[in-house]
Amino acid sequence: MQAPFFTVPRRRLASGLALGALVLSLLCQAAAAADVLVVTDSRHPVQSVAGARVVELDLPSRIEAELAANLPADPARATAIVQQRLRDGGEGLQRRLGRAYQDVAEAWGLGIAKLPAVVIDRRYVVYSDADVGRAVARIEAHRRTQP
Repeated sequence: MQAPFFTVPRRRLASGLALGALVLSLLCQAAAAADVLVVTDSRHPVQSVAGARVVELDLPSRIEAELAANLPADPARATAIVQQRLRDGGEGLQRRLGRAYQDVAEAWGLGIAKLPAVVIDRRYVVYSDADVGRAVARIEAHRRTQP
């Protein structure tokens, strides 16, 4: 009679499976909590983390400055040049500009008060920390202490 390689008492197996399910659940929750939004501008650079969405509040004005660069004083010619630049940029430029304005509106809607701001799950925020990883860790530590 050949003995099995590995035998685990049923009670121990059930405990191990329950622990594994708990760990998997916690990992899934951590992944689901990865809704990280960083709100900043060009004067407040940040060290971002993978998966974080970065909103730059001054991006719309920077895009508009690109469109308005080196325009002539004649309003009619300036208008024609800007229109040509918009056409040359095509849908990509339109999407970029639209997204930039949508991001600014979202940050305003969240009531962001200082920069940079790291927001998790649209519920928790850490202000004035340029290290996004550290800010996320602070929020996660706080969440673990709250029931």
